[in-house]
Amino acid sequence: MAAPPTLDTTTRALLARLWRSYVAGHRQGIAMALLCTVGVAATTALYPIVIQQSFDLFTEGRQDLLWAIPLVIVVVTALKALAQYGQAVAIHSVVLRVIEAVQNDLFRALTRADLAVVARDAPARHAARFTTDAGLIREALTKSIAAVADALTVVGLVASMVWLDWQMSLVAALLYPIAVVPILKLGKRIRRASGGMQERMGEAAATLTESFGAARVVRSYRLEAAEEARAAGLFARLRESIYGIARTRASLDPMLEALGGVAVAGVLIVVGWRVASGASTLGDFTGFVAALLIASRPVRALGSLNAALQEGLAGLSRVFGVVDERRRILDAPGAAPLPAGHGRIAFEDVGFTYEGVPDAALAGLTFAAEPGQTVALVGPSGAGKSTAIALVPRLYDVTEGRVVVDGADIRGVAIASLRDAIAYVGQDAVIFDDTAHANIASGREGATRAEVEDAARAAAAHDFIAALPQGYDTRLGSGGSRLSGGQRQRVALARALLRNPRILLLDEATSALDAENEALVQQALARLRSGRTTLVIAHRLATVRDADRIVVMEGGRAVEQGRHADLMAADGLYARLVKTQAFGAEA
Repeated sequence: MAAPPTLDTTTRALLARLWRSYVAGHRQGIAMALLCTVGVAATTALYPIVIQQSFDLFTEGRQDLLWAIPLVIVVVTALKALAQYGQAVAIHSVVLRVIEAVQNDLFRALTRADLAVVARDAPARHAARFTTDAGLIREALTKSIAAVADALTVVGLVASMVWLDWQMSLVAALLYPIAVVPILKLGKRIRRASGGMQERMGEAAATLTESFGAARVVRSYRLEAAEEARAAGLFARLRESIYGIARTRASLDPMLEALGGVAVAGVLIVVGWRVASGASTLGDFTGFVAALLIASRPVRALGSLNAALQEGLAGLSRVFGVVDERRRILDAPGAAPLPAGHGRIAFEDVGFTYEGVPDAALAGLTFAAEPGQTVALVGPSGAGKSTAIALVPRLYDVTEGRVVVDGADIRGVAIASLRDAIAYVGQDAVIFDDTAHANIASGREGATRAEVEDAARAAAAHDFIAALPQGYDTRLGSGGSRLSGGQRQRVALARALLRNPRILLLDEATSALDAENEALVQQALARLRSGRTTLVIAHRLATVRDADRIVVMEGGRAVEQGRHADLMAADGLYARLVKTQAFGAEA
């Protein structure tokens, strides 16, 4: 068995992938940053030499050159400022483009991931990867590129110190490497702690989203104190995680500061003795100490780089973990388009089990929906109705049996072709924070303005959309906040009508509406169902009565099938559900 990868090999792999996939494409920006970096390092290294020459000239009493010293200092400072500006702009340009590419890849991975993968975590946890993890990666990249400038600056200053007095340089050079071991150990600790912090931040974001979304229930049931206590516990755990990292990082600068103090003290002893003995000049002393003090900032920055790098690597590892998640619902080799047909659906001895759940959601489910028929799925909560609906567009794949559409096992059909033939409308209409036109037009790519408006008229949505401030160009707000519940449903129905599908999946769209809105939506639904095969999860008796076939489900199986009158006469489970009106919705 191969040995597990060490932290070092993991780090190298992450950095290599980051460079290869994201950074290497920005060579021009990197070259500009490096050019400016060399300028910053060179001008910084000139400071100690200018100081040394100035003091030597003062000591020698060279009055004729005193005017040149301020001019040299202004020129060197101006050049350094210009190089710093160019360096900062170039670094941020490269880093922000890299982060943008990482975020796009992460979003693409989540958008195309299996539904089971996306549903595994709360939406707020996914969102945190785009903010918290992206922020950590951005900081690590920025500091890593800036570290090149710091390293070159230190090299330049060391060259200045060696040029001024190579013997004194040895004193400082022997002390700073001592800090390497604790810096590396602290970096490893920070990397481990970063994972815990991200977990806590994800928990907090998910809880806040859940609590604010349930504002009505919280107030109606007087759950304010319970929610406050739950949030307080999360905030406390988040504080402890962040505090642990902050405390570890806080120890770096004082440690490096202390080492710097020891180095300066050692240099002062040696250089004072050399000046007193005439081996060095006052200019050498002043220039050398200036170089040592100027070098302290970039040395401290290099020391703290490892901490930021470890946090960034932890964030990068989490992002790549999502990007690399293996998709299970894929086109089979040689997958063909969905055959021509009118939408016949057949469940043939279908079984399905959710990953990690021992009990089967469906077992031996068998029924057929003929072209143009409306088939209602009814049963108590947990019977498997929503699971059955989700199998048709391959949001999940069956674990036993097969689902057949127009004579083809859907696992052998190209996913795009299958889903293009299906429209779904649920109880909670999904409205994007975009214009009314864009919301409807998302039903079919390339739809014209006239086709969008025709679909809105068919769904009884045109009049209220036209009355909006900018008509079809009005943004509907997050979740369609500018519309009523009935209006949102009609926009969703217009989207489905525009799609012109052969199969319609309905999680009954009128169950949460008042009588007036329900009548309008029912009219739109009647137009939508006309000539299409429809599977509907029924919550109301009126829908069941009108269905061409009723499939009564219990425990993931079809225990009864037939029309309303026949099933009532059989006096089985369906008859009991009708008598108790127990057509429950399920998750």
